[in-house]
Amino acid sequence: MSENQRKVLGEERRELILQWLKDEQKPMTGSELSKRTKVSRQVIVQDISLLKARNEPILATSQGYIYMQSPGQASSQQRIIACHHAPEDTEKELFLIVDHGVCVKDVIIEHPVYGELTASMMVQTRKDVEAFLHKINQTNATYLSQLTEGTHLHTLEADSVQKLDAACHALEQAGYLLKSE
Repeated sequence: MSENQRKVLGEERRELILQWLKDEQKPMTGSELSKRTKVSRQVIVQDISLLKARNEPILATSQGYIYMQSPGQASSQQRIIACHHAPEDTEKELFLIVDHGVCVKDVIIEHPVYGELTASMMVQTRKDVEAFLHKINQTNATYLSQLTEGTHLHTLEADSVQKLDAACHALEQAGYLLKSE
């Protein structure tokens, strides 16, 4: 097979991946994309990188890849909140948020060397929270907030300000919201 034929196959595969991600309402794992395209997971990682380099809004989350579609979606409200808690309180923090119909889009910390670090989460249900925590435990990964002794930011998203307010109130009651002194 010539180099040009491989490039065409690669581009066709990337277009398929892009279409599948656009059509799917939930994240797709690299393993699932690998099986569908009959290539290794590493090839999928490279394909996703190439698609991102073309400015395709693909996020890698703990549940898989998701295409961030904006046209046709309900208007959403976003809020960045500052939190502080111990690692063992992460489950309770995330449950408090998602139980109010709010999505945790990311976690952000201020690293002393790298500056601001942001990791996509896209957690919006208890099942998502459980999957996220399972992956943390399964891989022996640490929470980003452990690098900052528990201080971190979250970008929250909901379809109403009232849901954001309710989630923030619950976090405040639990003592997780960082307050200015």
